Amino acid sequence: MKPQHPKAAWLIRHLDLRPHPEGGWYRESYRATDILAGNALPPRYTGERNASTAIYFLLTNDVFSALHRLTSDEMWHFYSGNPLTIHSLDTDGNYTPLKLGSNPEEGDLFQTLIPSGTWFGATVDGKDGYALVGCTVAPGFDFADFTMAKQDDLLDRYPQHAGLIKRLTRS
Repeated sequence: MKPQHPKAAWLIRHLDLRPHPEGGWYRESYRATDILAGNALPPRYTGERNASTAIYFLLTNDVFSALHRLTSDEMWHFYSGNPLTIHSLDTDGNYTPLKLGSNPEEGDLFQTLIPSGTWFGATVDGKDGYALVGCTVAPGFDFADFTMAKQDDLLDRYPQHAGLIKRLTRS
């Protein structure tokens, strides 16, 4: 998968980004050396975790971040490019679009929090664009805490959001 936008292609090379399982490209930029003991964490964690992690994450308008959820909270930070919409479904099935971008006068947020357990995915707003963001997770990210949405499961649970679910899942 090769991005059409020249600046996105340059950022992928310059930041040494790799394809992410949810879509887009990423690279871990920080992993805290402090370790939180498993018995000090809530029971939803299966063991110890780094205190915090951070990544660069890049999406283009022709690639979406598929719906997924994390065991930890995730803070998103906008860096450059087009605005990006994070589509979130809380545990009660309430949909909230969160727009990250560089124009607060137009309602853009520079950063936003996705609470643990929330289903979420993202799309780049506009045509032929890209968005470079950062994502910070605490306790730190571990793929054991990552669940990719299954389309049928979410359709059964949240049929009122069928359009969104079909658009932001791969199976």
